[in-house]
Amino acid sequence: MPATPNNVPEPSRTDPALIRNFCIIAHIDHGKSTLADRMLQLTGVVEQRQMRAQYLDRMDIERERGITIKSQAVRLPWAPTHDKSNTHILNMIDTPGHVDFTYEVSRSLAACEGTILLVDAAQGIEAQTLANLYLAMENDLTIIPVLNKIDLPAAQPEKFAEELANLVGCEPGDVLKVSAKTGLGVEALLDKVVAEIPAPVGVKDAPARAMIFDSVYDSYRGVVTYVRVIDGQLNKRERIRMMSTGATHELLEIGTNSPEMLSADGLGVGEVGYLITGVKDVRQSKVGDTVTSQAKGATEALGGYKDPKPMVFSGLYPLDGSDYPELREALDKLQLNDAALVYEPETSAALGFGFRVGFLGLLHLDVIRERLEREFGLDLIATAPNVVYRVVMEDGSEHTVTNPSEFPEGKINEVYEPVVRATILAPTEFIGSIMELCQTRRGTLLGMDYLSEDRVEIRYTLPLAEIVFDFFDQLKSKTRGYASLDYEPTGEQTSSLVKVDILLHGDKVDAFSAITHKDAAYAYGVRLVAKLRELIPRQAFEVPIQAAIGSRVIARETIRAIRKDVLAKCYGGDISRKRKLLEKQKEGKKRMKMVGSVEVPQEAFIAVLSSDDSAGSAKGKK
Repeated sequence: MPATPNNVPEPSRTDPALIRNFCIIAHIDHGKSTLADRMLQLTGVVEQRQMRAQYLDRMDIERERGITIKSQAVRLPWAPTHDKSNTHILNMIDTPGHVDFTYEVSRSLAACEGTILLVDAAQGIEAQTLANLYLAMENDLTIIPVLNKIDLPAAQPEKFAEELANLVGCEPGDVLKVSAKTGLGVEALLDKVVAEIPAPVGVKDAPARAMIFDSVYDSYRGVVTYVRVIDGQLNKRERIRMMSTGATHELLEIGTNSPEMLSADGLGVGEVGYLITGVKDVRQSKVGDTVTSQAKGATEALGGYKDPKPMVFSGLYPLDGSDYPELREALDKLQLNDAALVYEPETSAALGFGFRVGFLGLLHLDVIRERLEREFGLDLIATAPNVVYRVVMEDGSEHTVTNPSEFPEGKINEVYEPVVRATILAPTEFIGSIMELCQTRRGTLLGMDYLSEDRVEIRYTLPLAEIVFDFFDQLKSKTRGYASLDYEPTGEQTSSLVKVDILLHGDKVDAFSAITHKDAAYAYGVRLVAKLRELIPRQAFEVPIQAAIGSRVIARETIRAIRKDVLAKCYGGDISRKRKLLEKQKEGKKRMKMVGSVEVPQEAFIAVLSSDDSAGSAKGKK
């Protein structure tokens, strides 16, 4: 564990005027984690021999994919160039850049006074950059615009500095140019953080109030809660109270991340650190909650943030039914580290016992599934993702549908589906193909703005169901990989949606049901029955596969029967004898058809239901 530099004051005695709380926000792959690495090296909190790339990314998946999934807070000592006598404390939070993890970014912003807006000098502003910038503006934070990767041959710092300056409202000369890889300009950036980001404001003698902005589960120490102290002071061994639940705990350990855990006597105004109470249930440390002292505590809680709402639902089933208890335990443990994970048990006639799990998006689904398989050794089937619908019947009753099998029978008045506001940034030459794609996905154009003469921002309202599958893949292929997408939920709209059922030998198979738009139902039915015809083995009798909307069949394929050659023993002779044998076989087939049932092999379910195709699109979603 790296030692704390001698000139850093004890955490509990740091003057708030010397503290700067900030985070780094950017689009995915623009160099946030690399910039954080250089800051760790420059400030000396990580020794050279311990340094590794993406130091703050702790998960294997983060390191392999080169993306940040969890925000990480770290405390950095820094003496600015113009005033070496005063060592400031910089609390820096490295945030994710992917649209699925925006909730992590919003939590980090609530704990800061300023932010570094990082833009790749070779790629320019992208959709998630804009989304994060608007989040920072809503929180009224000081924004420091920075261009990264200026050492790349393809970098266009002057062009993108102007674009960034127009967006933030400053002069192009005020945009800092750095190379996180080589460390060029990072010292000047840290000096600017000290000079421009305001010190935290809080009342030192008021009752303690600290905001929880994250919590993780440690198998040895229980829940580790990350807080930002707003007013007063929290001290070791005192009893604390969670204001939303009213639960009280003893503070066993308190300290800061430098970047390893460093215990202290307490945390004062403006400081960011961790609390350990020995609690094993992360629901006791709710993100957005206010922590106060039990004795003479605060009466008014801080403004928290909204709970993240799941956007996409998918069924997770163990391949081996006996693994169900292990899957439940694994989801429980994952929920401790991921407050956005929502799940409930469900059963399927085809797949057995499993869980309907809510995710923030396709990458979130993909990451959770990979963690379950890798960290807990489970083999899973993930059903194709779908969204939540609200169905209003003619008698006025309402149904919430998270699974096609829950779609009600009877007279339906209206079906509501969730819609999102999508922002697409791309070079101007691709406007036509982007608009064509959005129109085929039932999109409504909201507006278009030119950021510069060759870059455009297009805004669309799109049904969420139309973008959870392969929308991003299609967008990338139509724009040669130049477009970037960001979306946020904006409510719901009424649509002509129908439930397509698949009938095998006249029996409905719930697992294959899907909710689609009326215009796409026929194409979906034809595609699925053709796929099932290839996957289901031939039976001793003829099996019809039908796609139906209610009682109306819209597509059909037939699996031919396996026929035994009953005429093999007939060498020539009278035709009537052959006819008699064929008639006898026909009777037997008819009888068999009446009592026979079709066994669908597990492989067929996996091939049709599995979300591998859609998960692939999430993997490439950068």
